[in-house]
Amino acid sequence: MTPAPIDIPDEIRAQVYVHALAAFPAECCGYLVGARAGVVDAVVACTNAQDQGAHPTHPERGADTGFVIAGAELLAFARAFDGDRPPRVVYHSHTNGRAYFSSVDQDLASGPAYPVQHLVVGVADGRVTEAALFAWSDNAYVEVARWQGPREGGSTA
Repeated sequence: MTPAPIDIPDEIRAQVYVHALAAFPAECCGYLVGARAGVVDAVVACTNAQDQGAHPTHPERGADTGFVIAGAELLAFARAFDGDRPPRVVYHSHTNGRAYFSSVDQDLASGPAYPVQHLVVGVADGRVTEAALFAWSDNAYVEVARWQGPREGGSTA
């Protein structure tokens, strides 16, 4: 059975897109918080510590092809699960314009270690091309929602 996608309002996705574009050519990363049920309502942008060699399995990759949340930001993320508005979605961008859950993403998120869904944003040529949401189902993350990049004029629908 495919899990239901967490509701991510257009304005929250738009904030993630701004972060992805600002971070390019590096991948961006962060998470979305909200009440334990219902929609997410805030973005927590994080620093991509990939260039610091903090990645647990692929420290040799650059920030243009990998991301890791580390240090105080990772600790804040973990502690937030005890609050009223826990992390519900982890997000990151891919700089090749494609929104997919890579084998590295799958390996690191398998389990899952945290009860979150994953939003991946494809960025290329100075624009967001697409975004996709992935949720844990049985033995792997599966796609549960997909959006095209913003149209001219900024609509994220």
